[in-house]
Amino acid sequence: MELPPLTIPPLAEVKSRFQLFDYIDGERIRPSVEMGGWVRNPNTGEAITPQLATSPENVARALATAQRVHEAGDWARLPAGERADRLDAAADALMPLTPLIAAVESYHTGMVISLTNFVNAIVWLAFKGAAGVLRSGHAQSVAPGPLGEVEIWRKPLGTAVAIVPWNSPAALAAHKVANALAAGAPVILKPSEWAPYSCLFLAEGLEQVGLPRGLFQIVNGGTAVGQQLVTDRRVRAVSFTGGLQGGRAVAAACAHDFKAMQLELGGNNAMIVLEDADIGKTAEGIVAGLTTLNGQWCRALGRLLVHESIAGEVLEAALARLQHVRLGDSLSPESSMGPLANEEHRRRIGTAVSHLEACGGQKHAPTPLPDLPGHFFPPTLITGVAPEETLEEIFGPAATLHTFRDEAEAVRLANQTPYGLGGYVFSRDEARALAVARQMNTGGVKINGVSLLELNVDAPRPAWGLSGFGEEGTLETFNVFCGRSVVGVAGR
Repeated sequence: MELPPLTIPPLAEVKSRFQLFDYIDGERIRPSVEMGGWVRNPNTGEAITPQLATSPENVARALATAQRVHEAGDWARLPAGERADRLDAAADALMPLTPLIAAVESYHTGMVISLTNFVNAIVWLAFKGAAGVLRSGHAQSVAPGPLGEVEIWRKPLGTAVAIVPWNSPAALAAHKVANALAAGAPVILKPSEWAPYSCLFLAEGLEQVGLPRGLFQIVNGGTAVGQQLVTDRRVRAVSFTGGLQGGRAVAAACAHDFKAMQLELGGNNAMIVLEDADIGKTAEGIVAGLTTLNGQWCRALGRLLVHESIAGEVLEAALARLQHVRLGDSLSPESSMGPLANEEHRRRIGTAVSHLEACGGQKHAPTPLPDLPGHFFPPTLITGVAPEETLEEIFGPAATLHTFRDEAEAVRLANQTPYGLGGYVFSRDEARALAVARQMNTGGVKINGVSLLELNVDAPRPAWGLSGFGEEGTLETFNVFCGRSVVGVAGR
């Protein structure tokens, strides 16, 4: 995916978009429940708007609306090609909104504008991808039967719920919503209460293409709203991206009446650096692993595992590059890293690093802090901590460094945590690196590189262990919202 040209809308236009609304049965409604906190500009700590939640009555109304739409079945009965045309039109409507979506997201999440501009191209591309799934014939296939062809249909299970976090909300929301709609399901989106605003653009784009009223809805709030959604018996599929505690609650709710679910819960990702690795490329990978999305991403670097013979060189090279990371205002094109999303999260990361220091760790954080009052935290490497003290995910710009003697020990350390989402191996010998990568118990491993882009857009994105349940991907997310039905002639 090519990086789109960087354009930053006027700040007044960006600020005008911080008007929260529920989107229920085609109506925009201001949420009425005060949560007691504030959405703040993470660059300054300045309050933007109070955190508001949808009332229980309006959540119930959204659920009833979705059920009505599902039972009417008008959208699900449309031929796959017609649904694909509508999704393509939605993509076309959302594409020109990308710069504004990116700027709004940067302003209230702290992600740098150069990255949100790149990532939020996914908002419209997700709808193109979902349309492509329909045009591929994936929703209906045939197999040979005793008396002619057997039809295999993928049909919507029922009302779908999509719950997204604050680290890249609009892109994650678009991926889930587009695939639910492609599957024929009515979908209710709940953004994070810390970052709801960029998700609201989906309503603007989808309104332009004439979807059935109530097919797509948005409710707002925190745990209580999410719980009301996922425990409702009319909801038949839930796609959740977030933390482990929230994922466990969703899984428990889905288990009660056997809802389909997709959980992506993060990871404590290992990077194995073999003794023949290119030191410069490795250092670049370490910096990318610590700073991409300000270190707040599911495949961020968690544990740096370096062969004992080059550990000093690798650390020195990484620290030298970290000195030049431009930590600053997220809306500045000059910044390569911005502040953490909110003060609560900054305190959590600080507490985690302090705990590792108390366990004997030495903190290395050479990146200069900006002269700004926001929630800034420098990318940090920590040495000298026993591996068994570093099994939990930090979900921030901090990673521990450990040494190993041979490949067997490296793989053992990489597989030591209960998570399994991503991983990295650096070596000049690609065949050797691939052999090591194949032994890592994790959803995906990249060789000699760290990036947000997947190795193949159509490949699945699996989650092992505490990193989640199921898989994400072009077909995989579509399948979450579908049940399969097999129809054929058995006798004459």
